[in-house]
Amino acid sequence: MKRVAVFTSGGDAPGMNACIRAVVRGAVYHGVEVFGIRRGYNGMINGDIFPMTSHSVSNIVQRGGTILKSARSKEFMTPEGRKKAYDQLMSHGIEGLIAIGGNGTFTGALKFFEEYHIPTVGAPGTIDNDLYGTDYTIGYDTAVNTALEAIDKIRDTADSHDRVFFIEVMGRDSGYIAIQSGIAGGAELVMVPEVLTPIPEVVETLKQGWSRSKSSSIIIVAEGDVEGNAVVLAEQIREQVGVDIDMRVTTLGHIQRGGVPTAYDRILASRLGLGALEGLMEGQKNVMAGIVNNELIYTPFIDTIKLPKPINEDLLRMVRILSV
Repeated sequence: MKRVAVFTSGGDAPGMNACIRAVVRGAVYHGVEVFGIRRGYNGMINGDIFPMTSHSVSNIVQRGGTILKSARSKEFMTPEGRKKAYDQLMSHGIEGLIAIGGNGTFTGALKFFEEYHIPTVGAPGTIDNDLYGTDYTIGYDTAVNTALEAIDKIRDTADSHDRVFFIEVMGRDSGYIAIQSGIAGGAELVMVPEVLTPIPEVVETLKQGWSRSKSSSIIIVAEGDVEGNAVVLAEQIREQVGVDIDMRVTTLGHIQRGGVPTAYDRILASRLGLGALEGLMEGQKNVMAGIVNNELIYTPFIDTIKLPKPINEDLLRMVRILSV
């Protein structure tokens, strides 16, 4: 394989730049021409493709976001859009792709291969840590630490004013950020989409705390919790508590996606970027590079897309025990 291209797609994640850097410098080391594609599949369709060198990725390992930009492409979901993308790749002589993203990115790559036989190896770039085939995804560790910093600060004001705070973190379909930041931040309760937490249980947890003279509480809510978002939850619980309790809601939102990547995310992204490139060179296709038990493995896109990645129930048990 003489020419490859790298792109980022879907939601941005801290560490994506470190991954791009590893792909580019790995390609230079192996004597492979490498191109960048700006704005994901949209850029592929529109021909926003350019050659990259070692200098192209200088001084980016510490930067959040992605220098290649990112976008979600409705046009790529159509046969006409994929044909345009294929024609653009062929005009640049590109033989393989490295896709940094999540489920939607890999679904698009799999469909693209079925029609045009362009091999792709993926690197898992998403803060949600919800991809089967890797213990951790690029950006997850940074997002947890960002959430934790906010939780620590909110804990100070909750204690000062005897308040109950509901803190909503990202994770529409995955409670990984919620559970890890909740344990590290000493939350009284963590609500995640994988496990139903009935409203009466939340009320009982709060009442038990008050019976022990606990004057403030932190409840972490993953945005995809089946009971609803944090604002809805707070109102439902306020109605059931039946006493005048000062409750506040903070939604952390997209702050969790930005910022300087942690050392762990930089190293993980570098391993996965180089692993994706070398896997592509060795003939891997339609797989995601991941780290499981500290070993580099390749998981078929179909498994990454279809198979669930459940939260360890011991972590949920830990929250209950440590909040007593």
